[in-house]
Amino acid sequence: MTKVGLIIGSLRKGSYTRAIATQAAELLPKDFEVTDLAIGDLPLYNQDFDDEGNVPEQWSRFRQELSDVDAIIFATPEYNRGLPAALKNAIDVGSRPYGKNLWDQKPAVIISDTPGAMGGFGANHQIRQSLVFLNMPTVQQPEAYIGNVTSFLDDNLKITNDGTIKYLQSIMDAFVDLIGRYQK
Repeated sequence: MTKVGLIIGSLRKGSYTRAIATQAAELLPKDFEVTDLAIGDLPLYNQDFDDEGNVPEQWSRFRQELSDVDAIIFATPEYNRGLPAALKNAIDVGSRPYGKNLWDQKPAVIISDTPGAMGGFGANHQIRQSLVFLNMPTVQQPEAYIGNVTSFLDDNLKITNDGTIKYLQSIMDAFVDLIGRYQK
């Protein structure tokens, strides 16, 4: 069984990002297990906590959950042409202390969305920058920028557009292929 961690950059209840990511994850093969890795309660990264052996319980929980998964789906909205602070914080918490990068060699896919037309291009690429440094192989094509997200979600946040579902399926298929190339 392949274990996939789902990390959602939006903390908002009724999150469009969570709706899209959850429905995308449902398109993975049946032998994939998806676990939501919660990031909203993580204290801001401060190296002193690691150096002094005073690691917050939330960091320990997150690091353990992260170590238990084989691959990661990052899903993010875009705030001010960038990624949300909670998501960047989670990336930092999982990469530290130095020499204990839990992201290393975990295949990843990044899905970004916005109510506007650009689909979270800026946030998507900011995450990619960090993932290069963290040594995470990442789906390159198809690129997963989802603009005008509110135009194809119903009142229950279900995708109403078959073309969007096919697009998400192609992204998940590429992710499965990437995972297959890195599984040991």
